Amino acid sequence: MRCFLPENAGQYWAGQCNKPPCYDRGLPPSKNRVSLTEAAPLDLDWVRSRFPALRSDWVLMDNAGGSTPLGAAVDRIAEYLRRWPVQLGASYTPSAEAGELQAEARAGLAGLFASGGGPVPSPGQIAIGASTTSLLSRLARALAPTLVAGDEIIVTDADHEANIGPWLRLQSQGVVIRWWRIRPDSMQLELDDLDALLTARTRLLCFTHASNLLGSALDIKAIAARARTAGARCCVDGVAYAPHRALAFAEWGVDWYAFSLYKVFGPHCAVLCSSPEGAGMLANLNHEWMQPSDAAGRLEAGAYPYELAWGAAAVPAYLEALGAHHGGSAFAAIEAHECTLTTRLLDWLAPRPGIRIIGAPAAGPGRLPTVSFVTSRAAPQAVVAHTDSAQVGIRHGHFYAPRLVEALGLERATGVVRVSLAHYNTLAEVERLISALDGAL
Repeated sequence: MRCFLPENAGQYWAGQCNKPPCYDRGLPPSKNRVSLTEAAPLDLDWVRSRFPALRSDWVLMDNAGGSTPLGAAVDRIAEYLRRWPVQLGASYTPSAEAGELQAEARAGLAGLFASGGGPVPSPGQIAIGASTTSLLSRLARALAPTLVAGDEIIVTDADHEANIGPWLRLQSQGVVIRWWRIRPDSMQLELDDLDALLTARTRLLCFTHASNLLGSALDIKAIAARARTAGARCCVDGVAYAPHRALAFAEWGVDWYAFSLYKVFGPHCAVLCSSPEGAGMLANLNHEWMQPSDAAGRLEAGAYPYELAWGAAAVPAYLEALGAHHGGSAFAAIEAHECTLTTRLLDWLAPRPGIRIIGAPAAGPGRLPTVSFVTSRAAPQAVVAHTDSAQVGIRHGHFYAPRLVEALGLERATGVVRVSLAHYNTLAEVERLISALDGAL
């Protein structure tokens, strides 16, 4: 048994049906709809038809905070709640069916961790939770018994707080925290600085794959190799990276990698992948009579949101359909289109007087479509108030990376203006943003 939904539902999930979902019918056409003649690496009509929220007249460019969900994900969640409102593990038919659906969903989500190469992790390596913050907090609790006073953990000041706070709390048991600090001049974490921190007492290196404020991606394979040489394990926050690039967990040599599916076109849940060695280090957070051998069982204390996991499985199905529709890799097409959008925005911002781009000033392979800036002409809050009035949704603040904001000489309280694009955004929408920003700057 693979699926219990209506016959045509699978076609819609796979991206083959152009019929809108039931809740989306009757909405007026959006002013942001793109035509087939708009030049873009992606078939944007095909892409945008999968996201019913894009029919709004608002331009949504706060995607690093939360992307718009696939219509297929919404349909799957609703159908699951209607047909399988049961607990798992019983012998009666609805419970047995629900168990099979959850196994299918977890296997599909595991595939996301190999979308860029390498073997697909086993489903038992994938823990499901409410958010990356929640999962990394659980991970720290599960690793705490393996650490003794004097052991060292390296964290960065460029990370989201999700990958800092849980490790700082371990100082109460004598763990020593060492800081890999960003260089304000280059706005990068330099490998030479990391080398100076790694010692025989280093047990864990915690870092981001991509800054949710700078939009810069790190070479995590090179970083992990240095950590391995020193005998340390690696925990990576992939939240800002996963919507934009393919993942190759097994090839990177890291031990734990987490990201939030609500920022990768799914519902509000997250996944954490553990390497086999990393899974073996985890203490059991589950009930005392349960002694699971896999990471999922050890980290998932109690139930997880079953309907959201089933809905989230629409994400790998969509990416597969996107690649097939474009005759290649989904993320190759995504990267090319996002580079076009980012180039246009950066090219407009860079020569403007009083503008300081917080991150690389030009698009490129390591530059994700998350663009932050400040201006001497207006506070970030005032800039965003102006774009709000133009129905362009961006954001201001420190984005849960207050240490990074302060390291770059900015005020934690005011932060930056952040524009975070996704592959379903269009050049026409970028022009609307620029028009709104022009009035504010």
